[in-house]
Amino acid sequence: MHLFYSPQFSEINPYLSEEESWHCCKVLRMELNDEIWVTNGLGLLSQCQIKKVDLKKTELKILSSNNNYGKRNFSIHLAIAPTKNIDRMEWLVEKCVEIGIDEISFLQCQRSERKIIKTDRLKKIAIEAMKQSIKAYFPKINELQTFESFVSQNNFAKKFVAHLEEGKKVLLSKIIKPNENYYILIGPEGDFSMNEINLAIKHNFEPVTLGESRLRTETAGLMACQTFHIVNQLT
Repeated sequence: MHLFYSPQFSEINPYLSEEESWHCCKVLRMELNDEIWVTNGLGLLSQCQIKKVDLKKTELKILSSNNNYGKRNFSIHLAIAPTKNIDRMEWLVEKCVEIGIDEISFLQCQRSERKIIKTDRLKKIAIEAMKQSIKAYFPKINELQTFESFVSQNNFAKKFVAHLEEGKKVLLSKIIKPNENYYILIGPEGDFSMNEINLAIKHNFEPVTLGESRLRTETAGLMACQTFHIVNQLT
């Protein structure tokens, strides 16, 4: 099953983008009447047949469509401090998209070692992960922002901050209720500062733990994402 991603794809615009047309016809050497699948990243998944081979604008015939393929009753917004080694963040984005995530934000924290992040490359990695895992929703990937600006935003989701400091914390899997919208904060390699933890709590983020092990930043992010999925699958 070959899945292609064309953001403008629809019944009135049944064409692959230039990049995907090249990949389909030049790289994969697909031909007239071959069947493929296409998503616009907004929930649409269409089974199609190649109607006209064109390296810049391949035309398709839509055979069937699902407008809400893989739609969930919950959403996950992971806000995480990028690691010094950017490869670890690229790995995190890839794996979270494969599992299923709705939004990823990157936080500039007091103990952050990385000050710059290139979201264009991360989006390309997310596209490939979405196609590989047959997803029809493309997650929103936000630019780096300060911890303070992120936690002060108003929203109505269930909000959690995972940290390693002493104090009252609940195991994430024990506090999650299914079918809700979740925000979770994951800190840098040196963890959040106490000032940041207190600020998050002030803005109604509930302090949680991911277990007894001390995890790398990217491992913690992935574990949190998977925990949300597991709890919702058990209902």
